[in-house]
Amino acid sequence: MLTVRAARPEDLPRLLEIYNHAVVTTTATFDLVEQTLDQRREWFSHYGEDYPLLVAELDGQVVGYASLSPYRVKPAYANTVESSVYVDHRCRGQGIGGALMRPLLKRAAELGYHTVVAGIVGGNTPSLRVHEKLGYQPVGCLREVGRKFDAWHDIHLYQIMLPAADR
Repeated sequence: MLTVRAARPEDLPRLLEIYNHAVVTTTATFDLVEQTLDQRREWFSHYGEDYPLLVAELDGQVVGYASLSPYRVKPAYANTVESSVYVDHRCRGQGIGGALMRPLLKRAAELGYHTVVAGIVGGNTPSLRVHEKLGYQPVGCLREVGRKFDAWHDIHLYQIMLPAADR
């Protein structure tokens, strides 16, 4: 059974494992070097009430996570956030990304955010499909902005406008 909940500090080793696998095997992140647990603790400290970090558990094991982060630091961007989602490589294609993103988008609307953006590397068709299914729209492409595995990679920009939260 899949459950989605807020991330806890004790989830960090699994989150690190999932992320580091993406670092060394995919272009889903442009990090080039695996992260340490201390680096992930610092990363984790930026999440909480205003910027949720959710995990998906399958039979008690964390198999993915999704988060909202500030889009940019200037005050005019305060109502815009960026979403990220990572799924354990052994569990991809099982609907976990969507299961994480639906409550994340709901929470974003509840928090009063106006829009959510996502940057998805070219060639990551499963991620593009998940985001499109959720209602994200393509809004642009940054060509050859990242170099990894001896190749240049585009970032496709996606955006979803959120409904006004009922308050």
